[in-house]
Amino acid sequence: MAPFLPLAQGSAERLRDTGNLGGCSTADLLSPEVQTLLVRLRKDLRAAGYNAETLATVLGSAASAATRGFRLPIERRLRERAESNDATTADTAVALFVAGLPRCQNEVDAVFTRTTTFGLATLGFVNVVDAGESDRVVMPSVDIVPHQFIDDLGVADYWIVSDQAELSRGESLPENFVLGVGGATKSLAQLAVHEPVDSLFELGTGSGVLALLATRYARTVVASDISERALSFTAANAILNEVPDLNLRLGNLFEPVVGMTFERILTNPPFVITPRGEAVPAYEYRDGGMVGDGLIRAVVQGIEPHLVPGGVAQLLGNWEYTSERDEHSLGPVREWLQGSTLGGWCIERERQSAASYAETWIRDGGTLPRTPEFDALYTTWVNDFAERGVSDVGFGYLNLRAPSPSSAQVPREFEVRGETLGNNPFGLRTVVAARLRMATHIQSMNETAFLALRPVVTTDVTEHRHYLPGEENPAVIQLVQGGGFGRTVNADTALAACVGACDGELSIGAISAALSSLLDANERELTRVLVERMRELLLAGFLRLPEIEE
Repeated sequence: MAPFLPLAQGSAERLRDTGNLGGCSTADLLSPEVQTLLVRLRKDLRAAGYNAETLATVLGSAASAATRGFRLPIERRLRERAESNDATTADTAVALFVAGLPRCQNEVDAVFTRTTTFGLATLGFVNVVDAGESDRVVMPSVDIVPHQFIDDLGVADYWIVSDQAELSRGESLPENFVLGVGGATKSLAQLAVHEPVDSLFELGTGSGVLALLATRYARTVVASDISERALSFTAANAILNEVPDLNLRLGNLFEPVVGMTFERILTNPPFVITPRGEAVPAYEYRDGGMVGDGLIRAVVQGIEPHLVPGGVAQLLGNWEYTSERDEHSLGPVREWLQGSTLGGWCIERERQSAASYAETWIRDGGTLPRTPEFDALYTTWVNDFAERGVSDVGFGYLNLRAPSPSSAQVPREFEVRGETLGNNPFGLRTVVAARLRMATHIQSMNETAFLALRPVVTTDVTEHRHYLPGEENPAVIQLVQGGGFGRTVNADTALAACVGACDGELSIGAISAALSSLLDANERELTRVLVERMRELLLAGFLRLPEIEE
């Protein structure tokens, strides 16, 4: 499939170059004419006040309909604003590039004064059709949606150009569909650790959202995709948003970066498990073309050679549970990591039955339930799962770390956390970064070194005591985490007292000795129990060590 934007001469060949000198910069990928038009478009969007805040105002109560892909409430809302003279120039942009509604050329030219309808058509963002002698109608062919990301680095506002989604398209998606900002993209954006790095690789960049965000903390960002169209969207988004040059590469998995290593790897790969067959759409943005969970397995097993010592890879993925496979939580992921030196923290956030999984992803492609098309796809999907013995599909986050020169081994932890998260206004990135640092720091400590630690209780932790009526002593003591994964840990009197005394001045050993005397307990036995429980609380983020924080 040809790209949607004219590429600069020779740039398509450079996309296929590998190694340290390979790839093509965003500034070199698109033709000068296209880049000039994108700069004009940026100025027009800015002049129209077209941003995430304005979008929310224009949509009003119809915003929830937009998330469901339901266009009629948005049409009604725009009509009401026009009739009450509340409409602004941003309404035209919303109508065109969020709702996918046609507008007359005079209205479009009045808003996009620099780009003009002709320029938008040159970019491939609209098509123009005759509507009689008086005017012509402008039909949008892409989405341009403003998004705002708020995190520990500040506020980042972007306009993201992508293929029309179900809302604006009004029908099922094409197989070469390039996604804008989806739910998985948002999840990985909130998960991605922001510690500054010299080099970052994003595998499967799509429209480039994560790559754009990565330029805020990575000096060099390399982004790859199997789709030339996707890379042209990425380049357009980089230029439209004045983002520093990205190094773009065309190819599958790690082929575009043969022989290269990075401090950070991010990927939201096309992990959706899809039956193979001509009757099933193979959406490039979500289907890696392999049987079962083979794509995510290939990604996990291909990461290690491309991480520098101490480097971190973060990805989302699905994994299948079968009767032949280890039914232990994250059993497939454990299997993929056998023989690897990578450690890290792997979290299963959700587990669906095979049938429920099929429903979710058939609907995601824009196929409506209770239609012959949906029923045919559903039958194919569940038959494939049944033939391969798949009962359930897990989804989660994989945070993998390579050993550093000072650490021959990185601990490997697996857990299921399906509960509601705590309050994390900047996402889970700080939680993940702290967990990886803590696990590496305390993994090989002997008891003497561990008892010398002087932890501090994190500010989001509270202690809850529950009493039976008339009783003097609590029946239950709980330590509750307000942020992170919102964990609740049951504690006895000794553990609660130990945590309460963690002010950064006293060591765990000193606190344990004092408690054994106060509680008239065997000091050796109490110390053994407290070491185990305090290690658990350090890893879970109830306690922190100021000396390892960055």
